[in-house]
Amino acid sequence: MEIIVIGGGIGGIGAGLALSGPGRNVKIIDRDASPPSVPMDELFDIWKRNGAPQIRHGHGFLARLLNLIRDRYPDLMQTLFAAGAREMKFDSTLPPSVRRRYRYKAGDEDMSVLICRRTTLEYVMRDYVSKLPGVTFVSKALVRGPIIEMDSDGIYVAKGVTIETAPGAQEEMRADVLVDASGRSSKFPVWMGKYGIAPETKEEPVGILYYTRHFRLHPGQKEPEGVFGVELNFIKYVTFPGDEGNFAVTLMVPEIETYMRERVTQAAVFDRVCRAFPGSARWIDPSRAAPVTRVYGMGDLKSHWRTWTRNGKPLLKNFFAIGDSTIRTDPAYGRGCTFAVLQAHLLDEALRETGDAVARARLFESKSEKQLRPIYNFMVKLDAQSIKRAKNAQDPNYRPSLKERMAKSFAENGARPAVERDMRVRRVILRAAHMLEGPNAWLKRPDVLVRMLIMWALPKRFKQEPNEESEPMPTRDQLIELMQIE
Repeated sequence: MEIIVIGGGIGGIGAGLALSGPGRNVKIIDRDASPPSVPMDELFDIWKRNGAPQIRHGHGFLARLLNLIRDRYPDLMQTLFAAGAREMKFDSTLPPSVRRRYRYKAGDEDMSVLICRRTTLEYVMRDYVSKLPGVTFVSKALVRGPIIEMDSDGIYVAKGVTIETAPGAQEEMRADVLVDASGRSSKFPVWMGKYGIAPETKEEPVGILYYTRHFRLHPGQKEPEGVFGVELNFIKYVTFPGDEGNFAVTLMVPEIETYMRERVTQAAVFDRVCRAFPGSARWIDPSRAAPVTRVYGMGDLKSHWRTWTRNGKPLLKNFFAIGDSTIRTDPAYGRGCTFAVLQAHLLDEALRETGDAVARARLFESKSEKQLRPIYNFMVKLDAQSIKRAKNAQDPNYRPSLKERMAKSFAENGARPAVERDMRVRRVILRAAHMLEGPNAWLKRPDVLVRMLIMWALPKRFKQEPNEESEPMPTRDQLIELMQIE
């Protein structure tokens, strides 16, 4: 079977990983040049990835992805560790007093996060995939369009693509299966639209922009335990531990916060805002770490879900889209890379289960719907709530309803401290967060809800860590005032 994969990012690499095997030849078309073989710190600085602008933002890779690599590709897992990637285990994120009474329970090992920079993950995975039998990377090649024909049943069929490896030098590449892993800028909906077979796309606003700066610990400094993050109605802050003593700090600013968006692109303002959050000093205090990059911005963020079948038939036979080409989500939830690699493996399952092109399309779509659609819908709902809260934060006359006040109180004083301090609650919630169960699986656990309610009823002193930061979070007005300092 000849397979062409469009895109050399995490989706394309994941497709090469999943689809390689006896009797298959997989060609991965990458618009960018092959990465240089240099140390990871140098690679981060010089690897040009025009096809993946998000590569230099902070990343944490969910347990669903880590477990897939660990269980199916143990040699790849060891290669990642050798390159500096780490496993942040379930117990390592617990508050100190909770960790002292922690006792291992079967399944805890499945809730670890893979920690490294995105460049490190992509480089190691690409190098590994490039050595698999039957896999070839075609670098610095631009796809100029698909080769489409119509079969005797009146259904269009993907036959390959036309690529350009040098100005004016075009050639046809034929294949039995065509996989679009070209990401959020995929041109296939437009190309297919010319044949009247554009996919149905449902798009939803994310409502935020990303601003990231990378830091490096000074020699001899130890990385703080856990991850520091804050979510306020008007801004979000999170640290992303990396490899080789590097880490990223990301501010997520609502689209409607125009002034904030303009100011945090400046390095001095970005750092000043970050230091305003209690607890951030243990990461970005100048005595501990120094910035090593400018502030990277990323906008035009939307969620979308594309449907590639109509009336039970594929719009284009032998064509499949994975990752951001078909399911795009808010990066705040860290689902993108996991979705892409998981979809590649769902496609492999569909290709192996049947040789019928129509059945394959239906099977792949049904697998994606069952495993990913509930998670996608949940994230879209959370985004809508965040957009509403950001709008309310700008309105000085806004007064929350009793229902809203109760929900906020339960989240902050019941659910959140229960997740932090109650092992049973934490396990259930984190399994959902890591895509090991559905996003609302905890609602089927009355014991979890009861424990949250009990935590909600407890006095504050029973919910707080000894010596826990008690300094209040900055207000929106305070942050804007900090941003005005020249």
